[in-house]
Amino acid sequence: MSLRPIIAAFICFGSIALAADDWPQFRGPSGDGHSDSTRLPVSFDEGNHVKWKTAIHGKGWSSPVILGSQIWLTTATEDGTELSVVCVDKDSGTLLQDKVLFRVETPQFCHKFNSYASPTPVIEEGRVYITFGSPGTACLDTKTGEVLWQRTDFVCNHYRGAGSSPIVMGDLLIVNFDGSDAQFVVALDKKTGKTVWRTERSVNYNDLDKSGNPSGEGDYRKAFSTCEIVQQDGKPVLVSSGAKAHYGYEPLTGKELWRFEDPEHHSAATRPVAGFGLIFIAAGFSQGQVFALKPGAGLLDESHCVWRIKKAAPNKPSLLLIDDLLYMINDGGIVSCVEAKTGKPVWSERVQGNYSAAPIFADGRIYVSSEEGKVAVLAPGREFKLLAENKFGSGFMASPAVSGKALILRSKTHLYRVEE
Repeated sequence: MSLRPIIAAFICFGSIALAADDWPQFRGPSGDGHSDSTRLPVSFDEGNHVKWKTAIHGKGWSSPVILGSQIWLTTATEDGTELSVVCVDKDSGTLLQDKVLFRVETPQFCHKFNSYASPTPVIEEGRVYITFGSPGTACLDTKTGEVLWQRTDFVCNHYRGAGSSPIVMGDLLIVNFDGSDAQFVVALDKKTGKTVWRTERSVNYNDLDKSGNPSGEGDYRKAFSTCEIVQQDGKPVLVSSGAKAHYGYEPLTGKELWRFEDPEHHSAATRPVAGFGLIFIAAGFSQGQVFALKPGAGLLDESHCVWRIKKAAPNKPSLLLIDDLLYMINDGGIVSCVEAKTGKPVWSERVQGNYSAAPIFADGRIYVSSEEGKVAVLAPGREFKLLAENKFGSGFMASPAVSGKALILRSKTHLYRVEE
């Protein structure tokens, strides 16, 4: 069985040819945190190699997306009553657009650790697609900032706040909705915003958890993860993590192809990565785990789980696959490296801090950014090598982006362009 991420731009982004300077979605061009850029800085800080620094109002953990000379990101008031989109000129750091997209009279509850603007946009030539989850999803013209279409009719109590980012495949905009009251995946016609398909999660949410409490309530139905498109047996498959289960769907129709139930875990928050015929998944909260899944058809059983790791597994930061090694940083700052095919530990070390942002791989190095404002730079390989630790004035919740020889970093307060 062949299984790999679909990287080709013509599959993921219609006929748009992506340049090396573009970072069009959460975790970059191929959705796995990899960049082909070179000549990126290793040692830097607030006063060193910062080309520009632009204040971003409000509170938002969405990552920046980049196409051409534009950087787009979302933000919100801390109380969630105003949900906004911001566009910044990549060359100068100047604000080009700052628009309130949705005004919400009575916002849902959002945990203080999250924000009302956590899903990352996705951008292609002429259009940027933005979601805040249930409060609203919209498409904007990137030249004028005009709203081309919007949807406010999706009912989903995100319970702790939304977190799932949209992806584009061909003419479809696909996004997860996993809340306490509704759990589904939806594909919209990206040109019009109309629903093409909607598939409800099929796992049973009405059984009991390990403590004997109804697992159909609150966190046990909740998830924050982002979909990934992989090829399985020569066909595209939409891999999507929900609460208590992980799914493979037919992208054009939403038909469920397979499901792997994982009843002990909820609130999955990462984007899966794939390679070697396996899908690597961080299971979520409650006894965090990372496991390698060999997909098939129908209801998968434990024989499809090739290996599991519990020690130092991340809840929020996504995984990073480089060659035959899988790297992960857990929420408490333990970086681990394992063999991707077997799960055999290679090394595990601590870098100080707490981590929510996904790591990236660029210019032959791994970059991880902490909630306290540190960007650690590591060398990949079978030995742990810390190349630099760089400190900024505010912490990082958003994952880094890369454009050419520049790192584009969003802290809790500012957007930075960092380069040699």
